[in-house]
Amino acid sequence: MVRQSFSHVRHWVFDLDNTLYPPSARLFDQIEVKMTNYVMSQLGIDQSEADRLRSTYWHDHGTTLAGLMREHDMDPLPYLEAVHDISLDHLQDDPDLAACIRALPGKRIVYTNGSAPYAKRGLAARGLSGLFDGIYGVEDASFRPKPERAAFDMVFQKAGIRSETAAMFEDDPRNLSAPHAMGMRTVHVAPEALGQAHDTSHIHHHTDDLAGFLAKIL
Repeated sequence: MVRQSFSHVRHWVFDLDNTLYPPSARLFDQIEVKMTNYVMSQLGIDQSEADRLRSTYWHDHGTTLAGLMREHDMDPLPYLEAVHDISLDHLQDDPDLAACIRALPGKRIVYTNGSAPYAKRGLAARGLSGLFDGIYGVEDASFRPKPERAAFDMVFQKAGIRSETAAMFEDDPRNLSAPHAMGMRTVHVAPEALGQAHDTSHIHHHTDDLAGFLAKIL
């Protein structure tokens, strides 16, 4: 059943954070501290206000960065460099996932709301370097974030992704709405409890085991 659902897919799009590595790695714990500190420093506010703004901007603009750019005209490049300056030492190679990605037919890309250099570091730490035809960050969408449709349009045009023969793997359910509307196969990658906590009308499949799910496709 799963294999048949993906029989037409020749373009494979993967998010990075909490998708190509498990949420248990808790990298976002490090990133969130960096984001809060950066917002505090740049705006001259305390931690509680910085955390409030981050939450508000994530909800209203898609990412903290998008809110900071639109509300405070903040330069995105220093922000991206600062918040992604984290340790990846505890990430481990995943040979099973690597083998499954390598076996997928057609084009494979990574598309993250983080930066492309950060994505490349993350892939290397997971033993997934060299498996993708392209690695795209928020900078490749003119700093417009997922879930905005315009962001997907820009990245997919650059990558040569045809939505009618594409699938998207993503941990944030919001970021699967536009791909669904574009005619892509959508897969929510998240622990089961999280997967049941959201509207699933735009999600075709859910998995808490990406390698296992890809093995079913193959």
